[in-house]
Amino acid sequence: MYIVVGLGNPGEEYKETRHNTGRIILESVAKTFDFPQWEADKKTRALISDGKIGKEKVRFILPETFMNKSGQSVAPLVTNPKKAEQLVVVYDDLDLPVGRFKISFNRSSGGHKGIESIIRAVKTEAFVRIRVGISPKTPTGKIKKPSGDAIVGDFILGKFKDAEMAEIKKVAKRVGEVIAMIVSLGASAKGTRIAREKAMGEFNGI
Repeated sequence: MYIVVGLGNPGEEYKETRHNTGRIILESVAKTFDFPQWEADKKTRALISDGKIGKEKVRFILPETFMNKSGQSVAPLVTNPKKAEQLVVVYDDLDLPVGRFKISFNRSSGGHKGIESIIRAVKTEAFVRIRVGISPKTPTGKIKKPSGDAIVGDFILGKFKDAEMAEIKKVAKRVGEVIAMIVSLGASAKGTRIAREKAMGEFNGI
C-alpha cells in the first residue's frame, strides 16, 4: 500500500503558510479523490485518511508533530527500505518558484528539516518526493529566491498571497494526477521503479 505524506506544522497559526505546502496540497488531493475524513492516530501522531485511488488502497498522512520531527509519524509505517519504495512525501521547496513542482527519488534532504527527519527515521533516502515551489517569481517566471537565515525563516512561515494560493491549488490538481499515476503503475513491487520514472518523465518538464 502506498503511503503519501504531506509535510507541515500542526495548528491554526500555520494553516496557510508556505512551509505547510505539502499539507495544503495533500488535503486538496484527498478531497479530489473523495477520501474519508481525517482521523487522529496516536501511534503515528498524525492525521490519517485511508482511501482508494482506482482499485488500490492508499494511506494519506498529515504529521501532527512539528516539521523537524516528521519522521516520528512515518517510522511506525515504513519499517524497512522495501516499504520506503511505496512512500511519497509532498513538501515545500525554496529552489522552485510558485506554480512549479518536481518529482525526485533517492536524493539528499537539500536542507529541508522535515525530509531530514524522515530520512533518519526510515534509514534510507530511497523514496519519492514531490517538491512544490514556494519562492516568488518575476513576471517572466524567473525565481526570486529569498536568502539569509532570518529572511528565509520569516518567509517560509509567512502566508501565501491570494494569487499564490490560487497557483498552489492548480499545482495540487497536477500533484493528484502524479500520485494517481504512481499508485496505479506501482501497485506491484516490480512497478515501483517504472511508476516513478514514468511520472518524472511526464511531469517534470511541465
